[in-house]
Amino acid sequence: MFSRSFLKPLPALLLSAAVLLPQIASAGGIVLGGTRLVYPLEAKQSTLSVRNSSKETSYLVQSWAENAHGKKSTDFIITPPLYVSNPGDQNMLRVIFSGPSLPQDRETLYYFNAKAIPSVDKSKMEGKNTLMLAAVTRIKMFVRPSGIKVPVEKAPSMLTFKRSGNQVQISNPSPYHITMVQVALDGRKVADTMVAPFSTESLPASGSPRTLTYSTINDYGAVSAQQKQNL
Repeated sequence: MFSRSFLKPLPALLLSAAVLLPQIASAGGIVLGGTRLVYPLEAKQSTLSVRNSSKETSYLVQSWAENAHGKKSTDFIITPPLYVSNPGDQNMLRVIFSGPSLPQDRETLYYFNAKAIPSVDKSKMEGKNTLMLAAVTRIKMFVRPSGIKVPVEKAPSMLTFKRSGNQVQISNPSPYHITMVQVALDGRKVADTMVAPFSTESLPASGSPRTLTYSTINDYGAVSAQQKQNL
């Protein structure tokens, strides 16, 4: 018998985290089956595994989709949207696209979110102040049309770089989103960045950097070998 309940105490603190590791993403004791989800545009549905890695704690898990601007989106139906995950449980979530027509020549970016609210033993909390942490795992979700001719493995090699004043411009002529990590200018680390299809992003630079080093992340969340680009 499930003897614990999920409380909504005051104050409550919501922690948002997107943990980027090969193969998994996690927050609290809830672990997703990948750091990104590639959804074939023509597919009826996709699935994502969600595992409770805790040996003691149950979680109330709530899932939803957001658009590229971080706003909740009704373009996806996720089932079950809310359920209890007991210690050691593994569940498969169904992700179903139900939105409008999307571009056929490039990927479209969404985000998948899973919020994990831990259970609280009320018998141990009577007369005590309670602070409950709800952890949110957020991963990228790429809707990919089947008609794209460029192989996804080729996309990182299509990037072009140009130094312009106090910036380095990175252009992506491919139809895929390219995530760049471990980015450094002349050995000085700068922020990771993602370049959207057929778009350009700029990195702030101090002085006139001569080299850019970076790695990219593939569909499975694996990080590539480091690349070096002369500017």
